[in-house]
Amino acid sequence: MISGIGVVSPFGVGRERFWDHAQKGCSGIRAIVDWDPSASSCQVAGYLTDVSIDDLPAVEGDTARDPEHRADPRRYSRAALAAVIAAREAWNDAGLRVGEENAGVIIGSGGGGIDVGERQYYDFFVEQGRKVTPYAIPISIVGMMSSEISISLRLRGISHVLSCGCTSSTDAIGYAASMIRAGEADVLLSGGADACVTPGMMFGFSRMRVMSTAYNDAPAQASRPFDRGLDGFVLGEGAWMVTLEREDRARARGAHIYASIDGYGATCDAYHRVQMAPDGREIVRAMTLAVERSGHALSQIGYVNYHGTSTVLNDAVESRCVRQVFGAYADRLAGSSVKSMIGHPQGASGAAGIVTAALALDRDFLPPTINQVDPDPACDLDYIPNIGRATSVGAALCNCLGFGSKNSALVVGRA
Repeated sequence: MISGIGVVSPFGVGRERFWDHAQKGCSGIRAIVDWDPSASSCQVAGYLTDVSIDDLPAVEGDTARDPEHRADPRRYSRAALAAVIAAREAWNDAGLRVGEENAGVIIGSGGGGIDVGERQYYDFFVEQGRKVTPYAIPISIVGMMSSEISISLRLRGISHVLSCGCTSSTDAIGYAASMIRAGEADVLLSGGADACVTPGMMFGFSRMRVMSTAYNDAPAQASRPFDRGLDGFVLGEGAWMVTLEREDRARARGAHIYASIDGYGATCDAYHRVQMAPDGREIVRAMTLAVERSGHALSQIGYVNYHGTSTVLNDAVESRCVRQVFGAYADRLAGSSVKSMIGHPQGASGAAGIVTAALALDRDFLPPTINQVDPDPACDLDYIPNIGRATSVGAALCNCLGFGSKNSALVVGRA
C-alpha cells in the first residue's frame, strides 16, 4: 500500500504543489536560461529550479545535523538532491521515523548524477583536471542515488537502483511491492529521480531528432501528446517517491493509505535500441499481465496514465495497444499524459505517472492532457483534453515504454 508520497517537480517542491498544478492543467515547461542552449535544436525543458538543501523536510528522529549520519548534501548531484527531498517528504508523510527497522530503498534512475559527470569531464579535458573533485565518481554513478536516501534516513535494509531507461521507476515500484508481498521487507521507499537537462543530454537528444523544436518561443505548448501538432518530446526532470508498506502495518499505525499497487507486468520487444516495435505486441502483453495479476476485471480500470511522450510513433502505437487490450470498453476509458505538463523525466517518468494515478484515485479527480487542440486521428481515445474531471474510478493502469524495447505496466487500485 502507498502510505506516503513525496515530489520534487518542475512546479517546485512538494506533492501538494505538484498535484495543484497537475489537476489545473498547468505547464511546468519553460525556456532554458541556466546555460546557453543554442547548441541544441530544442531549447525548452521541464527542469528543476530553486531546489536547495534548505528544502530537506524534517523527519522524526532526525540527526541530519550530525555529520556522522549523513553524506555531505553539498556534494549531492541535482538528481540525488531531488530524490532525497522527495524521499524524506514521502517518509514523513507516512509518519515513519529515521532509522525505521526492516526498511529499505528501491528506486529507479536513468542518468543518476549525470550533471556532475558532465562537469567533471569538462574539468578533466579542458582544465587538465585541476578542478576534479575526489568525489566525482561516487557522486555521479547511478547506484549512489539509493545510498543517498538510505544515508539520509538511516535505512539499513536493501538499497538498490534500477536503471532500465524510461521504465526504471515503474520497475522499481513493481519490484518493491513484490518484496513487501513476499514478506522480505516491512516498508520500502520506492520511486524514481532524474535530472538530465544538461548541455550534453540536450545536444545528444537533438542529434537523435526526437525532441520538440517548433515551440522554442512557446514553451508551455511544446509537449502535446496525442495532438496533430506534436513534433517530439520535451525533456523533464524531477523525483517522485512513494512509501510502500504492508497493509496491516499501515492500518495498525493509522496511516493514510493513498492507493494500492495491485499488479505489475514487464516485457521486451527485443526489437531496437530506441524504437518500439510497430505491432505493439509486447506492449499489449505487459499491460495484460499487469491487469491479470492485479485481479481486476478490465471494466474496473477507469483511468490510464499514458506514457504519452508527444512523439508520433509512440503515441499512436500506445493508443492502438490500449484499444487492443480493452476492446470495446476502450471507448469508455479515460486517460491522460502528465508529460504534457512536466515533460519526459526519463527514468522517473513511471513514478510520476504512478504518483499521479494514486493521487487521482485518492482525490477522485483525473488530471488532463494539456495542449490537445487538434486531435491526432491516429489517437482516437479519451485523453481528458485540457480540463480535468472530478470522478471516481476503481483502478488505474500506468504505462511506461522505454529505450531498448522495454515495456512496463502497473495497476494502481483504490485503498
